[in-house]
Amino acid sequence: MTPPLVIMRYFEAANGFNSAEASLCFTEQALVHDESHDHIGRDAIRAWVQDTSEKYRPKFELKHYQMDGNDILLTVKISGTFPGSPIELDYKIILEDGLISKLIIE
Repeated sequence: MTPPLVIMRYFEAANGFNSAEASLCFTEQALVHDESHDHIGRDAIRAWVQDTSEKYRPKFELKHYQMDGNDILLTVKISGTFPGSPIELDYKIILEDGLISKLIIE
């Protein structure tokens, strides 16, 4: 089984540092929780992707995928210009109408 297309589109856009395209993978009022901060709505998510891209130049590699209905758990290997690179983080995703409504990065 492969992840839903919207998740693959998100990682493709994020790996290309395309914050506008990455943000379109989320619902209008989506929530992203990363590094103890919440980013709510597409504009905030676009700014988060842009800021993260500029600061860390991250590249994402999907290592594990598990889906239960609209709830998805991913393990993602991230490399970039940050201390400890590369690292593996868990992504908890909830889909709504084919888009990401919630992304929790731990």
